[in-house]
Amino acid sequence: MSKPVRAVVATVTSAVVFFFGTGLDPVPELAWVAPLPILLLAPRVSGASAFACAFVAYLAGSCGSWSYFWHSLAVPRPAAIAILGGSALLFALSAVLFRLLVRRGHGLLAAFAAPALWTFVLYVVSLVNSTGLMGTLMTTQADRPAVLRPAAVTGGWGVEFLVLFVPAAVAAALAPRVHGVARVTGLAAVAGALGALVFWSTPPLTGPSTRVAVVAPGESRWAADVATPGGQALLESYVDQIGRLPDGVRAVVLPEAAFAVDESSRPRLVEAFTRVARARNLDVVTGVLDTTPAGRFNAALAVPPSGAPVEYHKWHVGAAKNTAAGTGVAHLAGIGLMVCMDVNFADPSGEYGKAGTGLVLIPASDEDADGWEHSRTALIHGVENGFSVAWSAARGTPMLADAHGHVLAETRTGGHPFSVAVADVPAGTGKTPYARFGDWFAWLCGLIAAAGVVVGARTPSLSRVTTDASQV
Repeated sequence: MSKPVRAVVATVTSAVVFFFGTGLDPVPELAWVAPLPILLLAPRVSGASAFACAFVAYLAGSCGSWSYFWHSLAVPRPAAIAILGGSALLFALSAVLFRLLVRRGHGLLAAFAAPALWTFVLYVVSLVNSTGLMGTLMTTQADRPAVLRPAAVTGGWGVEFLVLFVPAAVAAALAPRVHGVARVTGLAAVAGALGALVFWSTPPLTGPSTRVAVVAPGESRWAADVATPGGQALLESYVDQIGRLPDGVRAVVLPEAAFAVDESSRPRLVEAFTRVARARNLDVVTGVLDTTPAGRFNAALAVPPSGAPVEYHKWHVGAAKNTAAGTGVAHLAGIGLMVCMDVNFADPSGEYGKAGTGLVLIPASDEDADGWEHSRTALIHGVENGFSVAWSAARGTPMLADAHGHVLAETRTGGHPFSVAVADVPAGTGKTPYARFGDWFAWLCGLIAAAGVVVGARTPSLSRVTTDASQV
């Protein structure tokens, strides 16, 4: 097979597998395979060809997400273009680094350095991007709790690295200029990594369980004003729905910004939810948009059966420039509160993990297509930091998951007046190694990637060494 034909076949194959293995509705196992055709190709073609094929394969493979990004209300179009193009560029650079090291005889370093570069750059992006990070390789594995286990130690970055490391190690072992011990070592590393996932056991969650319900309307309304007849009707419909929940429910979570309140209308909302909270002996957590002139907040408001309500202000408000960002965590009887986009960032999830919080309730609002992906972003941060998650999203996937990443119950919005999911949710332990030590693995990836670049730049290619030797 000629090099041009081989390049086309590898690019098309990788693009097709990326399409089905990543994105908004991925087949998890395919994400491990998608990079392999490009990484097998890279050492066998020129650097420019390897770069171009990798870029096209990833960009074409992400076409299932193009419409979502282009029409997203949460991601500005310039940012959407940067995300799509930047991801393809990063994959191409990782493939080129892989090629460089393999052609210089450093097969094992190539297997580590390429996924390390990918992982570290994504980590940096997560720090600087105003919308945070979701929908990467780690997210594709969110319905595979066994694969997520390392996240409690390494953060999701360990999963991100692993999904790319396996095909990189296989491709390095099969590369034309890797022989002997280097080839065996790469395959042994793959076997060790996969074996660790099989035999890694986590202690069972023995903490107390709380029966939690997540409730979202079939027809989403953003910030219905409680002072209007329409807002009052929506409030009463929620109260009625809460009154019909199964016995034993101790907390119910409604979506983000379900209601808009100010100083005069807030008491109406609190009074209505206090009434049903007392009647059912449960906590009601709802998203509210506080439009008080003194300070506009997107918040999670927790109304208990007795005592004062607790309010958490959303930390990450994205493009909502007229909304003030919160700076502190909040607990109701030991249960934490967050709001929607907060799960796209390391904090406040990390703060709850450090505090040993075992359960976090999260009002959210999605855009239909990204409902699964966003709910799993919350799930991953729960595994990282040792807390269970109750995710109630309008236009999305209301979900309940434990701290080990098992989905206990979920539903989809639409088609019914309300979508409801109920489960007994065990409290996590919090204070995982990741919660204690933070993003150490991401920084380790940065060091490995830097080592790969330095070694690749300083080591002559094997072909040049052979040529030089023949001239002596």
